[in-house]
Amino acid sequence: EVQLVESGGSLVQAGGSLRLSCAASGFTFDDYAIGWFRQAPGKEREGFSCISSSDGSTYYTDSVKGRFTIASDNRKNTVYLQMNSLKPEDTAVYYCAALSYSSPYYCAQFRGYVYWGQGTQVTVSS
Repeated sequence: EVQLVESGGSLVQAGGSLRLSCAASGFTFDDYAIGWFRQAPGKEREGFSCISSSDGSTYYTDSVKGRFTIASDNRKNTVYLQMNSLKPEDTAVYYCAALSYSSPYYCAQFRGYVYWGQGTQVTVSS
């Protein structure tokens, strides 16, 4: 069974930090890039970070660059998202997803992801 399970979402005050985890199972972790997406109330789902284990590249959108850090522990088949300096506008359901290296897309296009987690709620209060 293919599974991506996010954890670590919580209620946090503005300026605080959270660390999200994405635990993968049921597929060959090393053959996929992992992306992070979020969906805020009333907004479209957006990808904002990904990591490509083939070359270790990481990608961030401007909205999170300098505040969020993505990292992978291949031994544990887990990707982490360290979120610092959180803002109320970061409030969203956060999802991780997997993109096959056989895909025509690269991970920062945030298209073609085939496996998805259930999401974890991050709420940032002011």
